Amino acid sequence: MSPFGGWMMPIQYQGILAEHAHTRQVVSVFDICHMGEFMLQGDPVACGFDRLVTQNIVSMPFGTCRYGFILNEQAGILDDLIVYRINKASWMIVANAATTPGDLVHFKTNLSTGYSLEDVSGKMAKLDVQGPQSLDVLKNIFGEGVEKLSYYTFSEFKIFEHQSCIVSRTGYTGELGYEIYIANDYVTRLWDLLLKDTRVKPAGLGCRDTLRLEMSYPLYGHDLDVKYTPVAAGAEKFVDFSKDFIGREALLIEKQNGPKEHLIYFQADSRRSPRNGFAILDKGKQIGLVTSGSFAPSLGVGIGMGYVAGNYGIDAQLVVKQDAVEIPVKVVKRPFLKKTSLLINI
Repeated sequence: MSPFGGWMMPIQYQGILAEHAHTRQVVSVFDICHMGEFMLQGDPVACGFDRLVTQNIVSMPFGTCRYGFILNEQAGILDDLIVYRINKASWMIVANAATTPGDLVHFKTNLSTGYSLEDVSGKMAKLDVQGPQSLDVLKNIFGEGVEKLSYYTFSEFKIFEHQSCIVSRTGYTGELGYEIYIANDYVTRLWDLLLKDTRVKPAGLGCRDTLRLEMSYPLYGHDLDVKYTPVAAGAEKFVDFSKDFIGREALLIEKQNGPKEHLIYFQADSRRSPRNGFAILDKGKQIGLVTSGSFAPSLGVGIGMGYVAGNYGIDAQLVVKQDAVEIPVKVVKRPFLKKTSLLINI
């Protein structure tokens, strides 16, 4: 069992390929307790919270969540996160582990008055149950109410002598799945309960990376960073330009002029795998760098993404290279994997 709440989540349990396949075909549980969580109380406009997030959170119905960014004044991405609206003035914010301390400083620096903010990362655990059979598994634990959750909605459920937890229909694998937020004191019991179902197997960080990459989901610290903007990352749909937010003016200028670099997705015609840091070449000239790359178990080829300067559209033929390794690749449309249980059930 992995050390819940720590930074030691295993890369693999039974092997990356086996865990990847089991998640795509059946259901797996991931220990994601290292993620950061904040609880915020306050009017989103009056306290300045709405101005910190690129998405319009004021219009969110209760029990829904939205993905977006927090930016600096230059529109660099400080973090990507998911905002959960619990009620009129109660919010949960789920952030990346490494950026949690900086996010807390950013929030406290830019929020005004009339709010309370607590970093509950040390109190709250998180397990992800992902795969085509995830709903059937969770119905056995939480009841039929789980079935009512639509994509990017959540609800509170009771477990273990009336202990409360949050279950959201979200995930990072591209499969039908759920994320469970529960107090640290109960997470081991929940983990063991999930694994009593013979359909459920534990999965580690290794296959979490191959699963998200097949879906073209970006990873902060690789494909997203303070060096990049949502426009450069091709993520404008998670930005509401009709409202005010930190970095808006810089982002509008970049949108008008075009980014110096933009994120592309590419696929090899062999099993050879691009890796982070490989150069991206066009006719021998370096045009960018790979930010994520791996062998795609579901597709049987190498895939990756990276930032390039210049206009390289779908089907453009490029090469990724490091030292003596050269891999011909073709620019493709995201996501790499076109059919999953998530895409069928959205």
